[in-house]
Amino acid sequence: MRKKLIVYGLFSALGEAAYIFLVALFMNSANKFFGSGPNILGMVIFLLIFVFSAAISGALILGKPILLYLDNKKPEAIKLFGFTLGWIFILLVILLILLLLVF
Repeated sequence: MRKKLIVYGLFSALGEAAYIFLVALFMNSANKFFGSGPNILGMVIFLLIFVFSAAISGALILGKPILLYLDNKKPEAIKLFGFTLGWIFILLVILLILLLLVF
């Protein structure tokens, strides 16, 4: 069961990383869509993306642990949450190392 939780945590972390990459890609080119000046529509869209991202991230990271917790599998829920955060931290360290090596 532990190996299954580790793998599920890895896939949750990779899904979160992929989603963050897509949002960052969109935000990087947002000036092309909305212009660089003050734009109320651009601000509203940014805030909507922010709220939507919080919901998606919450579902990716907390969805399965909450379901396990509600099924009275509390130790597995806590372990899965920890494994997911651990994988996200490992991805962060890898990206920081790559950033330091490239720049």
